[in-house]
Amino acid sequence: MRILSLNGWGGRLGEELVAYVSSTDPDVFCLQEATRTPAATSPWLVYRDGGGELLQRANLFGEVADALPGHQAFFCPAARGPLYDSDRTLRSEWGLATFVRRSLPIIGQLQDFIHGAFSADDFGEHPRSRNAHAVRLHDYVTGNAVLVTHLHGLRELDGKGDTPARDAQTARLVELIGGIRRKGDRLVVCGDFNVLPESRMLTELRSIGLTDLVTQGGFTDTRTSHYLKAPRFADYMLVSDNVDVRNFEVVGQPEVSDHRALLLEIG
Repeated sequence: MRILSLNGWGGRLGEELVAYVSSTDPDVFCLQEATRTPAATSPWLVYRDGGGELLQRANLFGEVADALPGHQAFFCPAARGPLYDSDRTLRSEWGLATFVRRSLPIIGQLQDFIHGAFSADDFGEHPRSRNAHAVRLHDYVTGNAVLVTHLHGLRELDGKGDTPARDAQTARLVELIGGIRRKGDRLVVCGDFNVLPESRMLTELRSIGLTDLVTQGGFTDTRTSHYLKAPRFADYMLVSDNVDVRNFEVVGQPEVSDHRALLLEIG
């Protein structure tokens, strides 16, 4: 089973991202910063915040879904706020997307907020609402269940250090996982955590039996050349001891976001 996790950067490199995902053809694709704007007529919209402007792909979720026709597609919005097409204001949803190959039966599924709640009329003040999505799959090859959970962790304006809000987010994430995990499940937790390797969040996830493949593998950079700041950690992939890791890669090329993709193959 091939599991891919990536923060899509709002689709800033949308065409390259879609081409990469299509060629990689993962069994499960966990996408953070997915966008969906039903009323959009242009492929590009503009996000405005604090006087700055950023391009956003209008419907990254739909484009990836079209590129993976053999997958079930799930969109999990965290918020809906304004994007702009010239002088036209459109309401755009932003959040997580999960794509699961149709040959893998989904035998359990859970989505909930790990910080805040759904914001229907604005993206909200920082730190903005965050959710997590878990899919429990039956693997016919091994006869076992695999629980894949992903999230986009809080972005705090003062950096990636430990905060009470991040501690509460971690507690809610652990609770969410516990609400769907069954004895013997192989567990994978991935995404853009927005924390450092020494964070309390990763320490807490290790306490429930998970191992981080990024730091354990000696990787020191999960960002691409499009990200110019330090530190260079943001994205993680953790697994339980009963996961048979065949290969794990922090993908250097191609660069399809300001985050590197994390690609895991398990037996």
